Parts: sequence; C-alpha cells; structure tokens
Amino acid sequence: MSSDNAIETRGLTKHYGKGGTIKALTSLDLTIARGELFGFLGPNGAGKSTAIRTLLGFLHPTSGSASVLGLDVVKDSVAIRRRIGYLPSGFAVYDYMSGKEYLDHMRDLTGRPSLLRHRIMDALELSDAVLKRPVRDYSRGMRQKIGVVQAMETDPELLILDEPSEGLDPLMQRSLQELLLERVAVGRTVFFSSHLISEVERICNRVAIVRGGKLVALETVATLVRFQRRHVSALVTRKPLRMAGISGVTDLKIVAEGRAFRVTCDAEAVAVPKLIARLQSAGIRDLLVEAASLEEAFMSYYGDAHDVVTDIPALPYALATSAVKRAAKRVRRTPATAPKRAVKRAPKRPVKRPAKRASR
Repeated sequence: MSSDNAIETRGLTKHYGKGGTIKALTSLDLTIARGELFGFLGPNGAGKSTAIRTLLGFLHPTSGSASVLGLDVVKDSVAIRRRIGYLPSGFAVYDYMSGKEYLDHMRDLTGRPSLLRHRIMDALELSDAVLKRPVRDYSRGMRQKIGVVQAMETDPELLILDEPSEGLDPLMQRSLQELLLERVAVGRTVFFSSHLISEVERICNRVAIVRGGKLVALETVATLVRFQRRHVSALVTRKPLRMAGISGVTDLKIVAEGRAFRVTCDAEAVAVPKLIARLQSAGIRDLLVEAASLEEAFMSYYGDAHDVVTDIPALPYALATSAVKRAAKRVRRTPATAPKRAVKRAPKRPVKRPAKRASR
C-alpha cells in the first residue's frame, strides 16, 4: 500500500460471533489521500465505529488489510496511534481529574507538544477557569469539547474522529467545522464519521456511505447531489400538454391557481431541459428548480434498509431472556406487594442495676 495515502483499505472485513455470523464490516475498500477532509456517513449500527476501531488496531480484521499513514494497522498499531489524533464515539474521561490534568495527561502520552490548545479552547468557548474544575462536574457537551481538544491540540497529521459533533449545540458544531477546515487548509487530513448529513455536505471533499457494514457509495459530495432528482415548481399561463410522457419525471401535479396553473414535479437531471421546454410552450411566469440535498441522496441509498447490523454483538438469546425475566421480577415486586421480611432483633441484654446498700 502506498505511503502517499493517509488511509487505505483493501477488502477490510470484521465479523463477530461463532463462525462470523454477525457481519459488522464486509470488504471495505477505501483510499483517502493526504490533505483530504473525508466523511464516513451512515446511521448508528452501520459499521462506522467498527471500521475506525479496526484502523486503529483496537480490533483485528477478520480478513483484508489496511494501512494508516503507510503503516500496517495490525503490525504497527502503536506507532499509528502515536501519530494521529483520535476522538472515540461516546467519549469518556477520568472523573477524578480536572480538565487541565486530563489534557496534560493525554498530551504526555503522545509525547508531542501542545500547539493548538488555546486556539481550540477559544473556538469552543472553554476557559482556563473551566479546565480547573473536576471533570465529574462537566455537562455532556463540555466533556465532548475536552475530547475535541485532546484530539487536536498536538496538531497531528491525521485526525480520526468518531461522531465529533455528538453532544455539541449547533453553534459549537459550526465552530468545530471551522477548526477542521483550518487544519485541512494547512495540509492535515481529517477522517470523521457522522450521521449529521448537513455537516458532511458543508465541509467534506468526499463521502463514503455505508449500509449494513458494506460500502454503497463513494463519491464527491457535489457528484452525489448532482445525480439526484430535482424539485421543479412552475407557474404557467396555460395548462401544459404532454407533460406526463416525459421520461424521468415523477410526482407530476397540475393545479389551477387563479387564471394560471401551478406545475410541480420531481425530475432526473437529464429530464430537466426537456421539461423546461414544455413549460415554456405553456408560458412560464415563475420557475423554481431546486437541487436535491445530500440528505435526499443519502436516503436514496438507504431506502428501507433492514439489513443494518450493530457494531457490538448482541447478547446470546438465553442470557438476554434471563436478564429480561430478572428485570420483570424487580418491577413486579413493588413495595405494596413485596413480602415482608422478618427482622431479626438483637436479644435484650439484662440491665445491671447498682446493688442496694445495706442499711445501718
């Protein structure tokens, strides 16, 4: 595999369970160039976190191969983790530390100096006073900010971020996106998973869409949107004819609107010129053609996906059933119906009274 690429996978596969019955990731082929901002898109359980954990060496692939920064993910996993910044999904911290102690500890583990801490803190509205507080007092969003700082502060050549916007409010999400664009502008590589489609559409060069552990699309964001349908709305002076016969036009509706007619439909890109020509013959007074969003492109790939697998194997049926039964018993045994337990009381000790003095 080429060292010119930041990430490269060939048939990367990870199956769980006896005999590999749970297929979390199957034959993933990706090539991510250095300096790219790459989005890894899919709903929860599609295999995104499994792919990232395999790239970092936390999981060993069932088959296939992968390299990160030219290093093998199995043989050189420790060396890979020294050179990257990583933010896991569901980020957790040591509660007994302050924010500053935690960041210093994580920085020391990398062996690299802190170069961007205050830049990132300013962007995410983190103050030095906040970092002095114990992490156990932080909100979920505050903990996520700490996770972003620890991943980015040493300015690593590659950032691997698993759901980085999780727990952040919209303003902080936008600030994070600006930070990522800054790093890519100076030659760093960003690989991040997300289910926030607007985030991917706004900042990514390319996007991979995974479904059921399999790669179903690998395109530039512009290409994904360009090949999707257009929404057309037109106001014409005369009722248009022969509209239903245009190939690639669906959901056609023609409704009288005063002395004019409102025409709405969805159209494939190749059908739009012919559609507009027919509308012109009916006398166009107003025309709106909207490009489909990445969200609609995403849904066209997913549709009614029922074969999505989870990243973590489920409990065996017998264990899950027994756990449910135990939980049900606890619910049924409310204080009103629970049997009263006999209370063992300590035996009374004889009270020693002072002896009576003999009368003189």
